Parts: sequence; C-alpha cells; structure tokens
Amino acid sequence: MSGEYHRLHKFFSIFVLDTDTIETMTGTLLNTAAIIVGSLLGMMIRSHLSEKMVKIAFQGIGLFTLTVGISMALRSENLIVAVVSIVAGALIGQWIDIDRRLRCLSDYIQHRNTPTKEPSEGTNRFTEGFVTATMLFCVGSMSILGPIEEGLGETPNILYAKSIMDGISSIALASTFGIAILFSAGPLLIYQGTISLCAAFMSRFMSETMIADLTTVGGILLIGLGINILEIKIIRVTNMLPALIIVIFLSYLWLFF
Repeated sequence: MSGEYHRLHKFFSIFVLDTDTIETMTGTLLNTAAIIVGSLLGMMIRSHLSEKMVKIAFQGIGLFTLTVGISMALRSENLIVAVVSIVAGALIGQWIDIDRRLRCLSDYIQHRNTPTKEPSEGTNRFTEGFVTATMLFCVGSMSILGPIEEGLGETPNILYAKSIMDGISSIALASTFGIAILFSAGPLLIYQGTISLCAAFMSRFMSETMIADLTTVGGILLIGLGINILEIKIIRVTNMLPALIIVIFLSYLWLFF
C-alpha cells in the first residue's frame, strides 16, 4: 500500500508547480506578463485612435513583420531543408486544413469576448493577429536559447531582453489587432515553459544548425504573414505551420549526410 501511494504521489507531483519549477520559469513568466501588460495598454490606446491611425499602424506592423521575417530567413545556409520543410508542411497543413479549424476556434473565442463585431471581418482579423503575434513571440533563436538558458539554472538574460522587446511589440500589435494579441501569451507560456522544463534534453538535441534552420523556416512564414497583413496577396500561412516541426527532424537527419 505504501509503495502504491509513493508511485501515485510521484506521478501527480509532475503536474504541480513547486517553488523550484517557478524559479526555473522566471524568465518565461516575465515574458508572458510583458505581453499581457503590453496588450492591455495597446487596447487602451486603440480606443483613442482614428480609423486612419489604425490603418497606418496596420501597415507599419506589416512592414515590421516583413523585415523580421527577412532577417530570420537569412539565418540558415541549408536552403534545401527549408524548402522541403515548407512544401511538406504546407501539404500536411492543407490536408488537415489547420486554417479552417483555427478560424472556427477564433470565431468561438471572439464571439465570447466581442459579440458585437461582424463575424467574417472580426474573425479574420482575430485569427491573423493571433497567428502573427504567436509566431513573432515564439519563433526565433531567442525563444529557444532563452528558455534553455534559464532551464539550465543560469540567469535568464536572454528572456529579460526578449520580454522588453515583446512588451513593446505587443503594444503596437494590440493597438491594431486588439484582444487577439492577449491570447498569444498562452502559447508562449506553454512553448517556452516546456523548453525550460526540458532544457537538459533540448540542449543536447538542438544544435546551432537546427536552431538556424528552424529560424529560417519561421522567417519565411513571417514573410507570408507580412504579405497578408499588407493585403498584397492571401497566403494560407496557418496551413504551413507543420513546417516548424518538420524542419527540426529534417535538420537532425541532415547531420548524417
């Protein structure tokens, strides 16, 4: 009986955030808080902006997203892995139809929070803002190296800097996209928190080459999002998100060739 109790206690203790776990995730929690505060400030500012001001801010975010995407897309020297990952991820995402499922989810969330908006335009803006913010905050070398740094017990200097950057970005994004940016704090907490808690494993698994390849694929997707925001052409970027997973495995396999 005593042995069974200890086994159950050990199992359920995995799901309890003790003091050590919270200390391990200090940088990630600060990063999440910065996005929440920045989003709230951005939504407050938005109510005092005219339609013309919102439109020009929208265009500015599009240009910013393109710039960040281009800088990230140039990180890797192995373009073959990036191209195969994008194409394979797009085919899988289109087969699953991630875009439609995500829009259904965002439609449900949006109606619970802003029921007075038009479903079509409001849902599209919410989804675009949510995906844009999530990728901006979660994709990149800082979102990988930062959690690994704090997970290994080091001072999370990278995440401190990232928190400032994301906080400022969330103000600008929320002034344009609204509450969608606030919800992007959830995926960031899960994503970076998971990496922090698995830092020992991840540090052995993610080489510099793999991080560069992942950043490149993320940058290419951000370029697509920037094109969408600027209304140049509609690109189903959400259906290409599986590429972020595929590139990790392809980059790892490429090391053996």
